This record gives sequence, C-alpha cells and structure tokens, in this order.
Amino acid sequence: MLFRRRGGDPEFPKGDRGRGSLADYRFDLLPANGGTAIRLAGSDPHQDLLRDIVGAEPVETAIARRTDEEERTDAPLPVRIFVDGRIVGPVGRVPRGLEGVVNEALSRLDMAGRKPRIPVRIVATRQGVRVDLLMGETR
Repeated sequence: MLFRRRGGDPEFPKGDRGRGSLADYRFDLLPANGGTAIRLAGSDPHQDLLRDIVGAEPVETAIARRTDEEERTDAPLPVRIFVDGRIVGPVGRVPRGLEGVVNEALSRLDMAGRKPRIPVRIVATRQGVRVDLLMGETR
C-alpha cells in the first residue's frame, strides 16, 4: 500500500500510540492468522498497575460495549482487564480505526457461546509495560 498510515494514534507519545492494522484481518474482520494482535494505546499513565500484573495468567479483556451515542461520536474504546478474579483498569484504549475489529471479535465470541473476553498478553518493552490483545485467539 502506497499511503499506509503508520505510527498509531497521534494523540499519544510515539512509544505509546498502540499498534495494529486492518490489513491483518479478512473482509469479515476475522483475524487472518492466529498470531494477530493489537497493542493498546495510552498505557503510559497505567504503568504502576501494569507492572503489578506482569506474568499473571490468564489475563482477559473486560470491555464494555459502546453505546449508540458513543458509536455516533466515534468515542475511544477504553480497555479494562480481568485478572486474578477482578476487573482492573482501564489500562489503555484500542487504537483509532480498530474499534470495529474489537467489537466484531466480542460479538463473534458471544454468538459462539464463549465468554466475550479477548485474551491478553502483558509485555515489558523498552518504552514500558504494554498490553497486547491476542486477536488471533478469537478466531
């Protein structure tokens, strides 16, 4: 793609913009492969909280569906996580443009009779602790 937008959400510092691409998904927003992931944006303010849960297993999302009003105004999609039997967060938000992918994954899980929670990996990087949504595991 010639004019592919890189760099994530410009509202955040360069190391905290998140990562993901619609090119990683098929036409029906199904992840193209099992390794597809989205790195959340806006995790810098939540570093203390994230450091406490590095290495915890299992970790899943606890994402509230957007209301019709939030959908109309294209409001950000904050992400909380479910770890050790409690909901923690928010720990970041879905990068701009990928909200539909996450909503579709939650719907797909719900329709399949599974818990509408996306598996998460907490990753320590040079820029700090980051949150990856393991979208490929929702296939």
